[in-house]
Amino acid sequence: MNEKINIQDLSLEEKAALLSGRNAWETASIERLPIASVVLTDGPHGVRNLAAEVRQAGFGVAEPATCFPTAAALGSSWDADLLTRVGEALGAESRAAGVAVLLGPGVNIKRSPLCGRNFEYLSEDPLVTGRLGAALVSGVQSKGVGASVKHFAANNQETDRMRVSAEADERTLREIPGGPLLSRPFS
Repeated sequence: MNEKINIQDLSLEEKAALLSGRNAWETASIERLPIASVVLTDGPHGVRNLAAEVRQAGFGVAEPATCFPTAAALGSSWDADLLTRVGEALGAESRAAGVAVLLGPGVNIKRSPLCGRNFEYLSEDPLVTGRLGAALVSGVQSKGVGASVKHFAANNQETDRMRVSAEADERTLREIPGGPLLSRPFS
């Protein structure tokens, strides 16, 4: 069914439900309109899909999945074709598991060796990160699965990570420690 739905067709409560979700890993459905719930899952390094019966809780034992090398390892290859193939494999596995959106890749720029999530990020170089992240996204999406780029900027600490406010001016966000200002577009 390809019925077109306009945002004006939804009530305020329905719009809020779409933003908050059915649970931690599923979007809300809108029964009166043809809007079905879809499953999202974490997965920059493997499809961490929870069984339907534990999704309500938000966490639990994940279904078996292929474990791919971390983004740090993949980024070290500088091989966009490799990341496209990894993305294709992640997309195919997501689709087989009934996952509509894979949360990843993480494209935050590594700014500090103290960041506990540096393994999840492709590189400290924005050009390498951009090209390899785009290749991974392209591979996932080629299998009809959405990719959700995450940890986009200034996610460089784990202490109090659920409540920290990372505030940075524009220059800081454009500077790479030990490198030039990023005043040119990626090409």
